Amino acid sequence: MKDKPTYQDLLDANMRLLEENSKLREEVKRLKDLFVIKENAVPQSIQHLSLETKVALFRSLFKGREDVFARRWYSKTNGKSGYQPVCLNEWNRQLCDKRKYKCAECPNRQLKALGYDDVYRHLEGRDADGCDVIGVYAILADNTCNFLCADFDDKSCGNGYQNDVLAYVSVCEEWKIPCSIERSRSGNGAHVWIFFENPLEAAKARKLGNALLTRAMARDGRMTFKSYDRLFPNQDRLSGGGFGNLVALPLQGRYRCTVCRPLASRIPWEKGRSGLRLH
Repeated sequence: MKDKPTYQDLLDANMRLLEENSKLREEVKRLKDLFVIKENAVPQSIQHLSLETKVALFRSLFKGREDVFARRWYSKTNGKSGYQPVCLNEWNRQLCDKRKYKCAECPNRQLKALGYDDVYRHLEGRDADGCDVIGVYAILADNTCNFLCADFDDKSCGNGYQNDVLAYVSVCEEWKIPCSIERSRSGNGAHVWIFFENPLEAAKARKLGNALLTRAMARDGRMTFKSYDRLFPNQDRLSGGGFGNLVALPLQGRYRCTVCRPLASRIPWEKGRSGLRLH
């Protein structure tokens, strides 16, 4: 039978716990700072890039399928919104009959490839209803992907999403995986982006995401990850002739300050918080 702890034993244990608690508080504060970005935090070297270079930089990171992409729509009548693939023939009176055909079944459907002007409009962000926001399909035709995006949504989590996001990011840092936090348009959720140097099989990318989540939960047994929604890509491979799930891209002009960390370690940005400006 073990001896009962002495007063000194309890005092020493308490001091160790206080020290550990202090370190954890500092770490939480450091990680929470990632959710803040100041307008003047963009290095001069980035501000002076040409528009063409900025668009090319954006496209090199958020690279999904380029033969098809989606754009956000919004109905002022009922307040609903969503995304749909961009069609060159949409609203053409001779070719587009929405009363007769659903877009996916229309014989005159001609999907538009993603171009410079589409990305420029997204980054410029002039549309007050966000109808210039674009979304890309994460899985390429060969079932590979260029990024992994973890989606955290506050609507399914009564205790907030930030702790879950920070736990996930903490594991990324532990494993030395560069990542970027993006707050949602509403401010009630976040995406955590990981960018790959070369296309990776979607199945392997998803295994990485699941491993990060598992490790994050194992580090803190109290973490339930109720705010976690899904990974993009959301499937291992394409099936049935579809495009797979799309993910809306960040840095739309009116919400550009929502990216809270350097987008990737390979970008020559100064260490610390930064963003991508169009002007």
